[in-house]
Amino acid sequence: MIDKQLIGLIGKDKRYVIYTVLMNVASMLVNTLITASICYIIYLIYSGIRDITYLYPALIIVLGAIARYLLMRLIGECTARLGGSVKRTLRDKTYDKIMRLGVRSSGDMSVAGLTQVSLEGVEQLDTYYSQYLPQFFYSMIAPLLLFIICAPIEWRTALVLLACVPLIPVSIVAVSKYAKKIFAKYWGRYTSMGDSFLDSVQGLKELKIFGADEARHKKMNESSEEFRKITMKVLVMQLMSTTIMDLVAYGGAGAGIALAIWAGVDGGLEPAKVLFLVLVAVEFFLPLRALGSAFHVAMNGASAGRKILSLLALPEPKWGDKKVTSSDMKIEDVTFAYEGGKDVLDGVNMTFPEHSLTAIVGESGSGKSTCVSLLMGAIRAGKGQVTVGGTPIGELDRADYYSHLGIVSYNTYIFNDSVRNNFLMYAPAATDEQMYDALKEVNLDKFIREEGGLDKVINEDGVNISGGQRQRLALAVNLLADKSIYIFDEATSNIDGESEAVIMAGVRKLAKRAAVVLISHRMANVTCADNIYVLDGGKVAESGTHDELMQKGGVYAGLYTTQKALEGGEERE
Repeated sequence: MIDKQLIGLIGKDKRYVIYTVLMNVASMLVNTLITASICYIIYLIYSGIRDITYLYPALIIVLGAIARYLLMRLIGECTARLGGSVKRTLRDKTYDKIMRLGVRSSGDMSVAGLTQVSLEGVEQLDTYYSQYLPQFFYSMIAPLLLFIICAPIEWRTALVLLACVPLIPVSIVAVSKYAKKIFAKYWGRYTSMGDSFLDSVQGLKELKIFGADEARHKKMNESSEEFRKITMKVLVMQLMSTTIMDLVAYGGAGAGIALAIWAGVDGGLEPAKVLFLVLVAVEFFLPLRALGSAFHVAMNGASAGRKILSLLALPEPKWGDKKVTSSDMKIEDVTFAYEGGKDVLDGVNMTFPEHSLTAIVGESGSGKSTCVSLLMGAIRAGKGQVTVGGTPIGELDRADYYSHLGIVSYNTYIFNDSVRNNFLMYAPAATDEQMYDALKEVNLDKFIREEGGLDKVINEDGVNISGGQRQRLALAVNLLADKSIYIFDEATSNIDGESEAVIMAGVRKLAKRAAVVLISHRMANVTCADNIYVLDGGKVAESGTHDELMQKGGVYAGLYTTQKALEGGEERE
């Protein structure tokens, strides 16, 4: 019922759990004192005493009520502070972890899964930490203290009450074995349904185009039905466990009350003491009963917590503290395989000199994207190494390396913000004049001026501009950022001819002052490269300039000729 790893996640915030437990114990003792005072007043009335003695227990009741009110306020504030601090701590940890993972994917978690874990998962864990944990420790302490208080009055009744208390955690443990499986499935189905919904929304246009929206609709209905069924199992389990705990709690309290009354009838126990035991009997079970109520929410939070733990446990690419001294890059005798798969790259050697344009081409699956990921530091070579300025990439300071690196890909993200703020994210000191100069370089300045200038807001995913304009804007931002290394990963994919020509002109211009790596499925775009690497089956089949490779009549010549014939156009220089 207590996961040490989950407790370890909150670090110094554990002190709030301790404070809450101590205040709950104090509140319980004050409440017991108020009950004793009420019983004493009844005893005085029963005894016929009519003097000032009444004032003392009455004063205790008033002061106790005030103290209990203040303690409940403090408990509420402490719980709120614990919840807020826990959520902030956990979200900081998950965000920092995602940032440290960098540009690699976060294990098997999708964007939807990460969102649910970092938002809703943390909310569920808040309940685990702020309610379940304090209640767990308090419910272990409270019955023992009550036993110590009640034993001198009538030890047999106190012993019976204490003996019945463990039956509640026993029932919780019995339910928890089944609950863990249910909640694991529940959270898994929940994130799965979120992934499916996000995919359906993002791919709605394609679904409509290919007439597959009805099939996808059916699949979503099936996913929703599965989630409904697992949710009903959770509710049934909660109802069953609540019924069991009620039977144990009220049955145990009833047994204690019956024994106390019997002690008063046959054992001569004073009526005031019998009344005190009757009133306190339920208090033995209420803490554990409340724990049982919080248990199911806590189990769901624990399932979310294990998702967070699995994210935090993902291995991170190692980085050092060395600075980038040169933009000359090399892939040296690199062999790489993704987990559980065959080698994607096998003994690959490539050089990317400063102030040059180097292209990587090959059929789909030949290893081009893997080379890009290696150069970005997203993955590390199984054998061999990637160096920047002669320094292995793992020894570089990550922030420093990324400050030298610019990436423009087919899915480069333009933020839902103004054009100006998109520039300022990459170049905080940039002026409006410099921004327009960069836009002019990509033939976008006139369009931006006509659309409201630099204050024009780009909608989410750039839906209010064309794909070509989005790619040109991404290039303009990178031009202004003034990097020494640029990677263009299919940057001209699925855009118009005009935008493609503008981007390629920008690429050629950048190559005069930076190390530029170009990945392109369009062979005509790489003809201007200073060197072209041709990947085939994870190996470098050949390399050289366009003219040299065409003269060889090898893999490159075959790819170029085939594509040119399919396009039915002339080579563009």
